Amino acid sequence: MLICLSASHKNSSFDVLEKLSVGAGSTASTMVERHGPLSGAIVVATCNRFEAYLDLDEPFGVSPMPAIHSAIDAVSESTGVAASTLRETLHLVHGNGVADHLFAVTSGLESVVVGEGEIAGQVRRSLEQARANGTTSPELERLFQRASQTSRGVKNSTGIGTAGRSLVRLSLELAESRVQDWAAARVLLVGTGRYAGASLAALRDRGSENVRVYSPSGRAEKFATSHGIDAVAEADFAREAAVADLIVTCTTADHYVVDAALIGLGRQQLGQAAASAEDQPLRLCPIAPSPAPANTVLQQLIIDLGLPRNVDPDVTELAGVALLDLDTIRIHAPLEELNATSEARALVTQAARAFTTVSTEQSLTPAVVALRSHVFDILDAEIERTRGREANSADTEAALRHLVGVLLHTPMVRSRELARSGDQDAFLAGLEAVFGLTVNLSEPSAVGYAERPTRP
Repeated sequence: MLICLSASHKNSSFDVLEKLSVGAGSTASTMVERHGPLSGAIVVATCNRFEAYLDLDEPFGVSPMPAIHSAIDAVSESTGVAASTLRETLHLVHGNGVADHLFAVTSGLESVVVGEGEIAGQVRRSLEQARANGTTSPELERLFQRASQTSRGVKNSTGIGTAGRSLVRLSLELAESRVQDWAAARVLLVGTGRYAGASLAALRDRGSENVRVYSPSGRAEKFATSHGIDAVAEADFAREAAVADLIVTCTTADHYVVDAALIGLGRQQLGQAAASAEDQPLRLCPIAPSPAPANTVLQQLIIDLGLPRNVDPDVTELAGVALLDLDTIRIHAPLEELNATSEARALVTQAARAFTTVSTEQSLTPAVVALRSHVFDILDAEIERTRGREANSADTEAALRHLVGVLLHTPMVRSRELARSGDQDAFLAGLEAVFGLTVNLSEPSAVGYAERPTRP
């Protein structure tokens, strides 16, 4: 049974999502270790969601609640979020609904900005991480691979990718009212991780020419060289943070990299201690004025795209500093483009149904294997009994094998039909009634089978 525990911008605060993202790395391994019947777990943790996908190896009809409670305890242990908070926050999806949910998530239909493209890569990397940690299962592998295929199909077949906008581009659109001249604005990019390249590309699309990069992990030089911009050294970080018109942070650091103390230190270094309404900036500022205290010295905008947060909210206590974070971006996220979204939803639903159909057909595989083995065992015994006593034993053997293949054709077809309709019990009851075969679908030994060839 597939299970998904989901916390996202739709049902959780960014405070909780921030804490969940910090400890997400070890969560899947902890889940599998704590609950034996879990054959696999994959965790997807992004700036807007935390989701755990579980493969529960239990017979049909067995309650999944013990596994769910164990998983919640594991998440709590790894992230420090109270189990009671998780029980109130996490949304449960199970069974056939899991494929539909993941396919929609991977296609960007559940994002803050509908159609954003970053999530597909994040889902793919989550699968790769689970492989490295040894927490995948065959069913989770198939689920996530199919999710990536569906995402590509949605992107190529609908307008959702162009209708939706990424968080990076949306945040810069929200900054348009403050930036009068992108080419003249002094921009500091903090981080070289997953959003840094996208942020730089979006800035350049708007005409930004004066961009510098700082990395808390010391990778600024490499990023700057490969992207044709200047790197900021650690010793110059405070000054650059104070002099920048626009700061965009997008690191994976688990602590604040920009705060009021840093900018205050930079201002001191710049010799801008005086703060009165009559004071003039020491530079020509391309940022449009906005309502601010009378002692404003600078007009500075900080965009925080990090999760955990990269910027301490105390920066807004400084004169002339405005902060745009994920909470604010979520409020201003655009309405869905109805036509493109409807087409994308239809493709996701179709793909989820196809995935479920294959899963339900495979659910009767142990029964099919048992039936074929039973009939062919009888056939082999009969051939062995008659071999050598018939004048033309080869022809007799071929005829008998052909007969068995014909007899098994209809049961094979019916097994698939009953599985699709959710009536597996009817097929199992028929096997027991007609052949005296009792099959336990939960046994892992019959995950797949190869049909025995019939001789011509």
